[in-house]
Amino acid sequence: METSLEMRIGSILTQRRLTLATAESCTGGLISDQITNVAGSSVYFLGGIIAYSYEAKAALLNVSWDTLNARGAVSHETVLEMARGARSALNAHIAVSVSGIAGPGGGTEEKPVGTTWLGLVTPEGEWTRRFVWNGGRRQNKRYSSEAALQFILDYLEGKLK
Repeated sequence: METSLEMRIGSILTQRRLTLATAESCTGGLISDQITNVAGSSVYFLGGIIAYSYEAKAALLNVSWDTLNARGAVSHETVLEMARGARSALNAHIAVSVSGIAGPGGGTEEKPVGTTWLGLVTPEGEWTRRFVWNGGRRQNKRYSSEAALQFILDYLEGKLK
């Protein structure tokens, strides 16, 4: 039987005594939900901040208004600031963030529905990934959550350069 992403992440975080935090927008807590479905996750999961609005991103995650106004919530710059903010606020080793357009509305020509950015901030570096999902709202949220978990696992397995 294949072990789930969240179980594999939990095992590695526990072994290495590392902690994790999340900063979620379009997923609305789905990443945190998946992580906490693992018994014993309180050992490594410190918490998550759901910052859906610009105001919440600025107030809770210290995302710059300049970034939000110039680049928008769904951008490379914003997800890095979100992850930095969560990592700092929760004093975690690792923080993952997500911001996207789940749909069905809200898309533009430049950022169509399904556009999603993930950020990952660790002591060793900072990375982002961009996706454009083509599912409905719930499916796009699920895709984003799974991609965030895979991003964390890739880091833990040394696959990010």
